Amino acid sequence: MENVIELNHVNKAFKGFQLNDFSLSVKKGFVTGFIGGNGVGKSTTIRLIMNLLQPDSGSISVFGMDYKKHEKEIKQRIGFVFDDNMFYENITLKEMKQLIKPSYKNWEDTLFNQYVDMFELPLNKHMKTFSKGMMMKTSLAFALSHHADLIIMDEPTSGLDPIFRRELLDLLHDLMLNGEKTIFFSTHITTDLDRIADYITFIHNGQHIFTKESYKIEEDYAIVKGDNDLLDRDTEREFLAVRITNHGFEALATNKQRINDIFGETVILEKPTLEDIMFYTKKGKDNDVPSYL
Repeated sequence: MENVIELNHVNKAFKGFQLNDFSLSVKKGFVTGFIGGNGVGKSTTIRLIMNLLQPDSGSISVFGMDYKKHEKEIKQRIGFVFDDNMFYENITLKEMKQLIKPSYKNWEDTLFNQYVDMFELPLNKHMKTFSKGMMMKTSLAFALSHHADLIIMDEPTSGLDPIFRRELLDLLHDLMLNGEKTIFFSTHITTDLDRIADYITFIHNGQHIFTKESYKIEEDYAIVKGDNDLLDRDTEREFLAVRITNHGFEALATNKQRINDIFGETVILEKPTLEDIMFYTKKGKDNDVPSYL
């Protein structure tokens, strides 16, 4: 299966933070959700993929090509949707389009106008009058109007109302139907990924925790609930992190079948959300397994 993005043993150090021996593959034709807490390396990873930062060591390829030799070719095929406002504020959307359009050989005015109408964006108003949600829609319209093969989205649903968030996810679903486009979708609204993601990549403190098919997370992970007297030095080690209360314990396990084998019907197993996995992983990594909360 072809990989559109490949990071191999990448290191990038800043004061107080390091992306450490980071490897990642993003498969063609799928939506990969990119999750992790604040300050764990998501934005750094995206900037590296976009060649806005260069790694201290390791290699990065996009579409099988290296930025050093093929930067223009790579960026022609990427649509980037970002959370921050990166447009000139004192010009209109129509004028902004005239600045961006010449950068892309596959730009299509008809397609851009379709998205402007769909998103109800005013062509003749200055960008500084746009709300955060309108800015995100504008970013999306530009990203989709030059037939990009890879769409990289950094918090694309941030600031959007629930109705448009759902419409956006439906639009992205429709874009993926031909199997030729790839979406790399960084978000803290993990429920959005339940609707659209084929794969989930989880990063914590600059380290790649896992990349799994979405259905495999449900197969492998479980929230485990039971009486405190079931816990001892050995059973505690079966969990990534443990939360103990007067009413019993709650824990995250990464091997549901093993938990079944050990505890049987003495515990209750529940499907974890992506937020559960992020929360318990942080506690386990930060406090050395197991973590008592």
